[in-house]
Amino acid sequence: MDGNIFTLQDFMFFTKAITYLVIVAALIAFPAFWLFLTDRDE
Repeated sequence: MDGNIFTLQDFMFFTKAITYLVIVAALIAFPAFWLFLTDRDE
């Protein structure tokens, strides 16, 4: 039964960690996508 979430503290830590990973991925992906769009015009 490893990997199960037993307490509210575990659940909050897990969801906050996932949220931060999604935010970091979006902050990296948006400038890369913007450069991909603007480089095609040149």
